[in-house]
Amino acid sequence: MLALSPLRLLLLTPILLLAPRASAAGAAVGVSGGGQLWCVAKNNAEDGALQSAIDWACSADGGRADCAAIQQGGACYDPPDLQRHASYAFNDYFLRAGGAASPAACNFSGAAALTALNPSYGSCVFPSSTSPKNGSFTGTTTYGSSSTELSYNSSWKSNSWSWLLHISLSIILLFVTHL
Repeated sequence: MLALSPLRLLLLTPILLLAPRASAAGAAVGVSGGGQLWCVAKNNAEDGALQSAIDWACSADGGRADCAAIQQGGACYDPPDLQRHASYAFNDYFLRAGGAASPAACNFSGAAALTALNPSYGSCVFPSSTSPKNGSFTGTTTYGSSSTELSYNSSWKSNSWSWLLHISLSIILLFVTHL
């Protein structure tokens, strides 16, 4: 086995830390292969924001999504799970607004995000949209009195943990090699 000097290890650390993250980033938004996209509620969205967005998306004077499936007796009715109800409503609105051709329609003031993972479960089937091949996601979705740019979506923010880890490892290696 090839032994690495501390200096070589220090120089290779950024490559090792960034390589897996670069490949996962493209897959997270589902734009790499022209596959299918769904608009779903974010796991960290607050219940109040989700309920407001559902109310708007399902209203006749708002988003006009078909929310019959998340009403009592519907295939996707799951009262304790607001995330699932919101995801269904968001996805239906997203598809009616143009789907992958209108990715900004999947935002709901930061409560929603696009995914390539099929959110269907049991007898609840989520229709999908084909993803755009250029991967350009820009714009806004407005409901109620405010809008939020898609670029502020937390899934697009840089992850600084890998750099913090790299700096910490560098300091430790420098300290150990100079003992």
